[in-house]
Amino acid sequence: MTPEHPNFRDIYIARQRIAAFIWKTPLIESPWLAEHTEVPVYLKLENLQQTGSFKIRGAANRMAVLTPEQKKFGVITVSSGNHGRAVSYVAASLGTEASVCLSRNVPPDKVTAIAQLGGRPIVIGDSYDEAEKHSATLEQRNGLTRIPPFDDPHIIAGQGTIGIEILEDLPDVDTIVVPLSGGGLISGIALAVKSADTRIHVIGVSMERVPVMYHSLQAGKPVEMDEGQTLAEGLAGGIGLDNQYTFRLVQRLVDETVLVSEEEIAEAMRFMLDKHHMAIEGAAAVGIAAVMHQKARLTGTNVVIVISGGNVDATILRRVSQDL
Repeated sequence: MTPEHPNFRDIYIARQRIAAFIWKTPLIESPWLAEHTEVPVYLKLENLQQTGSFKIRGAANRMAVLTPEQKKFGVITVSSGNHGRAVSYVAASLGTEASVCLSRNVPPDKVTAIAQLGGRPIVIGDSYDEAEKHSATLEQRNGLTRIPPFDDPHIIAGQGTIGIEILEDLPDVDTIVVPLSGGGLISGIALAVKSADTRIHVIGVSMERVPVMYHSLQAGKPVEMDEGQTLAEGLAGGIGLDNQYTFRLVQRLVDETVLVSEEEIAEAMRFMLDKHHMAIEGAAAVGIAAVMHQKARLTGTNVVIVISGGNVDATILRRVSQDL
């Protein structure tokens, strides 16, 4: 049974539990970024996961422990797109129903993808927090089981399996650069790699427009902020004033947090299209943006950037690729 705070063993248990749902994604070298930084830079390609993002790892780990009664009534979640897609995919595999609450800010492509995977998208509210409040109402009213997007021990342990894979493929990694939002991804990765070596430098990257976790860390407690439009819409949303896990884990395990501008995110997306022939989300491009613009303090000689997802809206992709 997973303890209140996830540990290294939980990540290994998660790895075994989710093996049927995920792929071990490639870790590839980027010679262009290496030339720019003068150290080897590798990309962990979670955009190649079955649902197009890392989110399937945490969702599969949490839903694998659903009871038969919980499966009977179904699950509910709130999402900015990728978590809802992952929950829908796993729910269909387990023979249960998934309702996904999303704000009106979520790109239509992501809403459609959730429905295509068998989920029931519920678009409501003008912010992630409003969608989350509606999901809580439905959870209580209909006896549904909530699958949190980030602040949950099973979710964190599932995302931490990325850290194990990085260590297997590049044991002498020195710095890992990770997109930062609610903190489930970076908490899991940091927990995994620092359990092996506390000297591994973990950097979180957010967008300049309303980075809630970043400002929460500055304030020393979770804060609420109004949402703003951003290319990194997958990083938008609050962390919850009652945050139980990720805020403290990020406080304890993440060495540095930095911000990147919308222009820098767009440039990083264009870089991936031009050099690696991959379309990635703005949220997935923030790590590249931080490295390209020397926002992140790279230590040692081996750097890994986590590319968190590739489910980019077609309209956004056309707009950022015009300068190629």
